[in-house]
Amino acid sequence: MKHLFRLLHGELTLENAFWNWAIFGGLIINVTSTALFLFLIMANRPISALIAGYAFSVPYNIIVTVGVWRCAERYTGERRWADLARMVTVVGMIVLSVT
Repeated sequence: MKHLFRLLHGELTLENAFWNWAIFGGLIINVTSTALFLFLIMANRPISALIAGYAFSVPYNIIVTVGVWRCAERYTGERRWADLARMVTVVGMIVLSVT
C-alpha cells in the first residue's frame, strides 16, 4: 500500500511507475478483471459481472495514470520520454478501461 501512495504522489521513478505499475500491473489487473467479467456473464450474473469487471480495474487505471503523470513531472531526463510515458499510459488506460 505504501508503494501505491508513493506512486499516486509521483514519488517513484518514471521507469518504475510506467513499466511496473502501468504496463505489467495494468495488464495483470485488467486481464484478471476481464476474465472474471466473462466468467460471471457466462454464469448469467450480469450485475456481478459489471461490478467485478470495472470496480477494480477502473480505479486502478485512474490511480496509475495520475501517478505516471506526476512521476513524469519529476523526471529529470529527456522530456520526450516523460511525454511518451504520459501519452502511452493515458491511451492505454483509456482503452483498458473502456473494453
